[in-house]
Amino acid sequence: MGTMTVEQNGINKVPESERRGRPSGLFWPWAGSNLSLFGVAFGVYIVGLGLGVFPAIITGAIGYALSFGLVGLVAIAGARSGVPTMTLGRAPFGYQGNKLPAALSYISNVGWETVLVTLSAQGGAAILGRVAPGIPTATATAGCFVVAALVTIVVGVYGHAMIMAVQKYLTYAFIVLTVVYMVLMAPRLGTSLETTAGFGGWVGGVIFAMTLLGLGWVNCGADYSRYLPTSSRPSRVATWTMLGGAVPPMLLLVFGVLLAGGDPQLADAAAADPVGALAGALPTWFLLPYLLTAIGGFLAGAIMDIYSSGLSMLALGVPVRRHYAVLIDGALMVLAGYYVLFVSDSFLATFQAFLAIIGVVMAAWVAIFLVDMWRWRDGGRDYDERLLRPGAPALNVPGLISLVTASVVGVGLIASADPNIARVVGFLMSEDLKAGTFASANIGVVVALVLAGVLYFAISGLASRRSRG
Repeated sequence: MGTMTVEQNGINKVPESERRGRPSGLFWPWAGSNLSLFGVAFGVYIVGLGLGVFPAIITGAIGYALSFGLVGLVAIAGARSGVPTMTLGRAPFGYQGNKLPAALSYISNVGWETVLVTLSAQGGAAILGRVAPGIPTATATAGCFVVAALVTIVVGVYGHAMIMAVQKYLTYAFIVLTVVYMVLMAPRLGTSLETTAGFGGWVGGVIFAMTLLGLGWVNCGADYSRYLPTSSRPSRVATWTMLGGAVPPMLLLVFGVLLAGGDPQLADAAAADPVGALAGALPTWFLLPYLLTAIGGFLAGAIMDIYSSGLSMLALGVPVRRHYAVLIDGALMVLAGYYVLFVSDSFLATFQAFLAIIGVVMAAWVAIFLVDMWRWRDGGRDYDERLLRPGAPALNVPGLISLVTASVVGVGLIASADPNIARVVGFLMSEDLKAGTFASANIGVVVALVLAGVLYFAISGLASRRSRG
């Protein structure tokens, strides 16, 4: 399949004749999708939990490694089967039952691509306002948004081969421009922040880092490894996925934490406009390269999301070709982006609310998926074409019970700064708990992860013994 050829594979098993490459090639798409200057803002956000410089770095690094380690394990299933992630979900949830997590995955992907594309527009407009002050802000924002959305949609339509090539070269460019950015901003670094949060703040830092990074990608892990040969070593598939997704953003996280340590007011500014705030002290001559770095980094992630959201739509049973699914996703992304850019008052509150709820559901989903893969898929032989057909088992009750139960409990144990969303979350916590560090830690994400895995292991094992008896 050539780079300039529109990918024809949808959710079908990729034929062996089209499967090539090495696990090390997975480093590039995952690095490119997470090597954006938003990673610097992530460091600022974690500091905002009341953590000092070194606690923020430690908790952030742990959260990144743990969450993208899960993505790496999911990627193993893609190399074994040649099938995308949310189609493989038919194994633990059933052909019809899988439509619930596939729908949630679709919402997650469209949400992330919307966030990333609107960040491109928002940051681009702020920087253009300094380069060309005569351009109205609304015009600059709209123009940047159109360009970002168009690039994302076009690359997503071309599909896997185009994405793998684009992400590799974008990563090269990001590394160079990001190093220049770090050199220019180095005089503003510092370590003066004090830790005001207790143990709950440390736990919250790890969980927040997990939701910022890997938990947003677990439903995509197999989408990019499915073109690898079946003989690819599982350990290498998982390791290269984890390294690509976690290591580059860890470096950006450290820089963001140190930047907040040298400029405590930066956190407040980054909450409203992360890209514009991080560009505040840059010299004029570097603004255009910075703009390209910021927009390119966000688009690398949005491209991955729009490709996977198209596959999630197909897993729902929508009867369209993959590239048409991408066009539908693009239309939804544009509509949602309009709301984020021109209607929503607070980016950070909306973003954190989105991350927390999706993080709970995706944590529950990945636990069930991995328990199913580890316990019931013998070397991947049970990941076969029968999962794609309507004649496959319609419902896997243990998987659905585990997902719904763990998600409800998890959502009941998180808090939200968005007043509208706050009404529907945290219902299992007292008012005292909501006001304390327990709520700020969003412990519901970890509870959902553990509870879903334990429930599925127990219920599916019991069901298996009964069927044999």
